[in-house]
Amino acid sequence: MSLELLLAAPSREQLPSRWEALQTFDWVRALKDCPQDPIHHAEGNVWIHTQMVLETLEEMPVYRALSNVDRSIVYLASLMHDIAKPATTKVEDDGRVTAKGHSRAGEMLARRILWELGAPYPLREMVCGLIRYHQIPFYLIERNDAAKVAAEVSLACRSDLLSLVAEADIRGRICADLQRVLDNIELFRAFCIEEGCYEKARLFASDHTRVVYFRSEGRHPDVEAFDDTKGEMILMCGLPGAGKDTYVRDHLGDLPVVSLDDLRVEMDVDPTDNQGSVVQAGREKVREHLRRGERFVYNATNINRQRRGPILSLAADYNVRTRIVYCEAPMEKLLAQNRARAARVPEAVIRRMTERWEIPNLTEAHRVDVVVRS
Repeated sequence: MSLELLLAAPSREQLPSRWEALQTFDWVRALKDCPQDPIHHAEGNVWIHTQMVLETLEEMPVYRALSNVDRSIVYLASLMHDIAKPATTKVEDDGRVTAKGHSRAGEMLARRILWELGAPYPLREMVCGLIRYHQIPFYLIERNDAAKVAAEVSLACRSDLLSLVAEADIRGRICADLQRVLDNIELFRAFCIEEGCYEKARLFASDHTRVVYFRSEGRHPDVEAFDDTKGEMILMCGLPGAGKDTYVRDHLGDLPVVSLDDLRVEMDVDPTDNQGSVVQAGREKVREHLRRGERFVYNATNINRQRRGPILSLAADYNVRTRIVYCEAPMEKLLAQNRARAARVPEAVIRRMTERWEIPNLTEAHRVDVVVRS
């Protein structure tokens, strides 16, 4: 019942009873005790703001005209857009209330919650993208790198739906700069339409052009970058027990593999110990393959950009193409598969990993394959 409660966008008449029903979730109740800066949120705490956002959303004709699936996505993103504020809110020395980093933290918290509830992968990831970027329409037009940010956003979520979440967010509060922000949201819409990334992902002249565009300055998405890459590093990604080893065995069995699990066993390092020495040893083996410009697999959890970034940058330094294969399984299946492994990872460690869990996208590599097991 919990998942159905979240996925079915309520009608205007259902909003009060739905809001009451949502209090069954601890992450909704936690919003009540979270203050906000009165300059931007004179209406009060995050709980009050979120309720106002949902009421505002239902009054928007564009929202009501969406398909059932899109309406559920926008509703859920609006409900969860500030769920990380209780964990990130701080009263500064000057008395101002801030919640720095709450968008990215909210994305990861929403992903864990929705994964545990069994939400469909495409819907969940669209919601998470909307949460991560929900503030971008407020100020994109004022940025010098607006085109690059708009392209990045479009690879994670739909900008037309993002503009609705942003509009409901700003209208569902009491603030002095309401009209300025609404004007910026309209400019965001116009800019994304002009860039060709409003209802779909930004197109690039080639996959290599896309990788170069996000790794350097002064490039244009429509001007093809010269591609002189060689070899390929296939970077596996996913929580322990998600099926990475199975995928490597079934689809990449003829390639050399750098496996952090194997290195951990060789080096007699427990999964709960500091993994620095294992990661460093793995990086040295990766360098050996990169120097030879060959095709190989790097098999590790790589569950967030901080983990993937250095390895992908290393491949770029050696002019090697990159492909990410992301594997996922439902929570119960994943935990069962992990328990069946020889190198079992403690479940407490896996749950901590889900707190820093970011799905890879096409800003990071030449190709991203998603393998979601039912």
